[in-house]
Amino acid sequence: MEASRNDTRIYNKNKFKLGLFGMNCSGGLSLTKAPERWDASWDNNVTAAQLADDAGLEFLLPIGRWHGYRGEMDTQGSTFETLTWACGLLASTKHITTFGTLHVAFVNPVFAAKQMVTADQIGHGRFGLNIVSGWNPGEFNMFGVALNEHDDRYAYSEEWIDIVRRIWTETEPFDYDGRFYKLKGVLGKPKPYWGTRPVLVSAGNSPVGRQFAATNADCLFTAIPKLEDVPAKIQSFRAMAPDGQTRNIFSSAHIMCRKTRKEAEDYHHYIVYEQGDWEAAEYSANLRGTRANTWMKDQENLKARLISGAGFPIIGSYDDAVTTFQHLHSLGLDGLAMGMINYVADFPAIRDEILPRMERVGLREKMRR
Repeated sequence: MEASRNDTRIYNKNKFKLGLFGMNCSGGLSLTKAPERWDASWDNNVTAAQLADDAGLEFLLPIGRWHGYRGEMDTQGSTFETLTWACGLLASTKHITTFGTLHVAFVNPVFAAKQMVTADQIGHGRFGLNIVSGWNPGEFNMFGVALNEHDDRYAYSEEWIDIVRRIWTETEPFDYDGRFYKLKGVLGKPKPYWGTRPVLVSAGNSPVGRQFAATNADCLFTAIPKLEDVPAKIQSFRAMAPDGQTRNIFSSAHIMCRKTRKEAEDYHHYIVYEQGDWEAAEYSANLRGTRANTWMKDQENLKARLISGAGFPIIGSYDDAVTTFQHLHSLGLDGLAMGMINYVADFPAIRDEILPRMERVGLREKMRR
């Protein structure tokens, strides 16, 4: 029996951890009209979660999304709210860590702290929190919340997570007198399942975002605009950790793998150039604006990249995928959150082809299947 949160799967000894990313959203990560595109029904989410759980993947990571990307398919226009989604999947799985993704400006920390403890109790300590400071003006307008300047958004998040941590740990009522919150007599019961806080992750690419993650989170999710920039980016992040502890660093990827590289490339061409939702790609590119130019600069054909799936593209044979994983690990990454065209239909290749290859090259320990 597990003795502490450190014995849950997210903390296992695998050198390169893997999770599913974005399956709570219609269409997943890809702006495609292909008929096999992801149908984010609840039953499909449960099936994908159980496949990942049984195969030994470490985590499930949802996207917090309130507006879709328009176009013909409105990818991510239909989404499950992530804390209730996490509760359902934690009750439907046995070992995998399941995250909630919260725009902290949209949810009061006292309310959210109790929601997350509930999820953690349901999952016997397998809940994790992805802290999002936010960037999308349309979503902030939808909630009637001001979109603060970039650095102020992280200052707000700092207060928010400080309050949540205190609720999770303190046993006497406390007052909070901050810049953004003035609270009286705060107390929350029950506490998290193991008596320790859930694992925290944060996505940050700016210096302020990386500093926030280094100070507050156990894991950083960061983009990969260019592979040659990854080592310096990782070294800079690790140097920011104030307590000298090592933080896990993950990125996101979109996986299109087939038996041969040509099959994968042909399928990629079909998804993007034959079935791409170019109207949605135009909307997404304009919405991201300078933000896209920051984390995707020097990438050819931004819209094609967005249609394929906005994470780092891994398109090739099963051997190609594992070779790429080895290279990413050598650059300092600890794992990937993976998007797919269809999380259920595409998963058997992950389980039967890619995971055994990762075991053979030492990226993952052998698991009984």
